[in-house]
Amino acid sequence: MYSRLLSAPAKGSFFLFGPRGVGKTAWLRRQFPKALFFDLLDSQVYTRLLAAPQRLADQIPADFTDWIVVDEVQRVPELLNEAHRLIESRRLRFVLTGSSARKLRRKGVNLLAGRAVTRHMHPLTAIELGGDFDLRRALRFGGLPLACTREDPQDYLNSYAATYLREEVQQEGFSRNISAFGRFLEAASFSQGSVLNMTAVARECAVSAKVVEDYFSILEDLLLAVRLPVFTKRAKRRMIANPKFYYFDAGVFQAIRPRGPLDDPGQIHGPALETLFLQQLRALNDYRGLGFRLHYWRTAAGDEVDFVLHGERGLFAFEVKMAQNIRPDDLRALERFRADFPQAKAHLL
Repeated sequence: MYSRLLSAPAKGSFFLFGPRGVGKTAWLRRQFPKALFFDLLDSQVYTRLLAAPQRLADQIPADFTDWIVVDEVQRVPELLNEAHRLIESRRLRFVLTGSSARKLRRKGVNLLAGRAVTRHMHPLTAIELGGDFDLRRALRFGGLPLACTREDPQDYLNSYAATYLREEVQQEGFSRNISAFGRFLEAASFSQGSVLNMTAVARECAVSAKVVEDYFSILEDLLLAVRLPVFTKRAKRRMIANPKFYYFDAGVFQAIRPRGPLDDPGQIHGPALETLFLQQLRALNDYRGLGFRLHYWRTAAGDEVDFVLHGERGLFAFEVKMAQNIRPDDLRALERFRADFPQAKAHLL
């Protein structure tokens, strides 16, 4: 098992959010080997606690002092009230994991009134993989732990895309039209690393733009995608307003993206490299508590910088290119960004 950069809080309960398959449960079992686990993906555990959340307390021994893990807590949000009560009355320590924020947010459930901090887990980073990191493999198969360790990562990713993404949406009741959502997943993959055009995606899926907006929100709530806003702070040029879209992992993107004989490899490899780089940015920003806000920069004239990081630690701009050679034109957008923000540190990858 690879050592993760994620660290648990020094004391007190915490939430651990992350997409399915990033290794939350494996990390917790290694981090807290004596913890009491309640896996809500286990149908028996789920059914028992769904019927009566107060049964959680009955299954914790009176003299128990170690950690208690409730895995996939969004499946029974009412357990948060019970956890809150046990933290207050018995001074118990909980780790509450989740792969979806949608139910928790929509039901306005008790998020422990600030008594639990939040941590996020991401796919494996290049630092965590160390000497096992291989750029070509990472571009093709991404950073999900099983995709990094299995001999047949493509089969795993195909199953993840075909089974989990659709079934999770269906089981959680997020979408009534699962076939339309399946078409949307593929249509969204053509927007990877691009400025979102809701109308075009809706036309491709044969649904309304409002439905497509809801589908994008579902992906974000399931922690499977991110929309980067445009950086407009003290803008000196006319900027566009639409965000850019990314699936959370390069391998998942590649598994969803349809391929045909007329495809230009650059249309897939370029977005995959941007996705892989974004994975590292998001993970390190969370794991090390850097506090950056992630954006991109694009003017109405078409100048674009792929990633802009803004925070108390400074302003950084990154342009990512999949090419054999660097041309002067590749630096133009960074130079114009620096002209507007001379304090920025600009990098070309």
